[in-house]
Amino acid sequence: GRPILDQFTLTIPPGQTLALVGSSGAGKSTIANLLLRLYDPTEGRVGIDGHDIRAYTLHSLRTQIGVVLQDNLLFASSVRDNIAYGNPLADDAAIEAAARLANAHGFIGKLKEGYDTLVGERGVTLSAGQRQRIAIARAAVRNAPILILDEPTTGLDEQNRQDVILALRRLAKGRTTVLITHDLDLAANAHQILYLDQGRVAEHGTHDDLVALDGRYAALYRLQSMSMDRPEPAAAALS
Repeated sequence: GRPILDQFTLTIPPGQTLALVGSSGAGKSTIANLLLRLYDPTEGRVGIDGHDIRAYTLHSLRTQIGVVLQDNLLFASSVRDNIAYGNPLADDAAIEAAARLANAHGFIGKLKEGYDTLVGERGVTLSAGQRQRIAIARAAVRNAPILILDEPTTGLDEQNRQDVILALRRLAKGRTTVLITHDLDLAANAHQILYLDQGRVAEHGTHDDLVALDGRYAALYRLQSMSMDRPEPAAAALS
């Protein structure tokens, strides 16, 4: 009975990364769902290149968007097929190039049958970090100009997290990227950061801007930095 997003206006310049941060339920994933037209706004509009996305077919819209989620679905098929799901027309060279970009080629080469290795249902035969890097390769082979990353490092140990961040940095380069994350170390080097609170923009700026503001973002960033004992900011960033 209430709007999820209220008095919300946002522009993302082409090729830049926007990080959406804030508490659970603040409206971050809603923005991704609106971009993908999983549902449409009851008021207002979402535009790409100045055109309301409702003017595009769903197929033409979604072929322009790559997605990496927190829990990506892998199929009981080969590693090659799971990557190619992002672009069924991709040849072996394109699949391998995508895997290299995703920092996945190394571990794939160590599998029993390499790219032809069968993975279990939902990828249970792979580690969480390996599954995530295959999902990144799937987004890379799609070669879409718009990228949505929804909590892509959640649940990973530190080594896998760093491997995934490196892959995400490569994937986001030159793409218009929406990064949804609770990991402010990951968000720190986005071109702009939006702190959402109950569907409204509470704070907006670069990492340095928001730290200098000394508001909610700065307090949460300090808390995370102390709890994780990490230098500020992370070396591997999305920019």
